Amino acid sequence: MKDNKHSQAIPSTVLTQAQTKVDEAKTLLAPYLLALTPAERQGMPKMGEKTIGFVEKAYDFARQNPNLVPPYLEVDAFGVDFSDAHGLWTLLNSVQQLEEGVSDTEMTAGSEAYQAALVFYKSVKMAAAQDIPGAKAVYEELKTRFPGGKRKAGNGEEMPAGENS
Repeated sequence: MKDNKHSQAIPSTVLTQAQTKVDEAKTLLAPYLLALTPAERQGMPKMGEKTIGFVEKAYDFARQNPNLVPPYLEVDAFGVDFSDAHGLWTLLNSVQQLEEGVSDTEMTAGSEAYQAALVFYKSVKMAAAQDIPGAKAVYEELKTRFPGGKRKAGNGEEMPAGENS
């Protein structure tokens, strides 16, 4: 098999603790979080890296110059929005970094496990073809567990979907 990048087992206690902390964060933030429809997301103007300085300066000027604030603009609500957006942006960046690391590690571990299963499957298939005791039953069971239908290998032989020849 190729280079095994994921070789250190994550203890189940660590995964359980991490899940507990994620659940705690979700519970802690639940009263404040909103759910938007795709249309709402698409239709609203977005504050981002390029506009945060503008928004911050506008808020500062609005507080310092109440005579320039239109009567329909609530500066206190503006402040709450800006403060939460800024705080959540920092939190979101941390969560995105965590999500990327978790996703990359899960994908690597899953890929390596799948590759190992394919190596084992091919070995069992060869053992079954040579009538090694017990191999045929293992091969038949594994053959039924591949997702999708059969496909033709490069050599014309049928093989379970997802198996590389």
